[in-house]
Amino acid sequence: MKPLYIIKIGGNVIDNSENLYHFLKDFTALDGYKILVHGGGKIATQISEQMGIEAKLVDGRRITDIETLRVVTMVYAGLINKNIVAQLQRFGTNAIGLTGADGNFIKATKRPVKTIDYGFVGDINNESVNAVNLSALIEAGFTPTFCALTHDGDGQMLNTNADTIASALAVALSAHYETTLIYCFEKKGVLQDINNEESLIREINPQRYDELKKDQIIHSGMLPKLDNAFAAIGNGVKAVVIGKSDELKNLQQNQPFGTRLSN
Repeated sequence: MKPLYIIKIGGNVIDNSENLYHFLKDFTALDGYKILVHGGGKIATQISEQMGIEAKLVDGRRITDIETLRVVTMVYAGLINKNIVAQLQRFGTNAIGLTGADGNFIKATKRPVKTIDYGFVGDINNESVNAVNLSALIEAGFTPTFCALTHDGDGQMLNTNADTIASALAVALSAHYETTLIYCFEKKGVLQDINNEESLIREINPQRYDELKKDQIIHSGMLPKLDNAFAAIGNGVKAVVIGKSDELKNLQQNQPFGTRLSN
């Protein structure tokens, strides 16, 4: 099978034009098939405030009411996505900007109300990604560039976690490609000591992961990220790499990059 990289970037790249410029240049230099997935950074919050729409958060999670959905659709699918696509074209990557609604690539289900009503937020399942259609786009020479929006199949857009979208794409496309999922964030990878960038853990397998959790080296915010990563590996993804966006060029140069999670 042909290799495919699925790379997710967050606010630390999107919110800084210089970081974004260098990342997209390195992304373009990466050989082979690839997909880019991006979140929204702080821009949606800033524009919401300018429009007099107050951001509603519960336990750090955004509540997506109808006004917020309008803003994130404009910002994620419009402003951010098209800026990224235009810059990728500049570097020679024939990118095509997408939401999950385009090409019916990613369907989601509106999150059911339990103790909290998250509003127009989408949850993804194993049948969400149309891998056949997406594969046809990749084989035609395009580089899909997804923002953090999906749809429900009944005309409703849904705000959806970008990490989850990247993982779902990697799992679905692993039937067609040898997929490697890469999460780019502000640290060099998974660190033995959160305050020491030099304490990078290069490789983690499931047994090592259990030991790191037991010793409380990995805890709190990193747990869901790594749980999702190992779930993706269990569902056919070759490997998951967590690393710093400005070191992505190491992959192209066959140098060590980030923390590699695999079986």
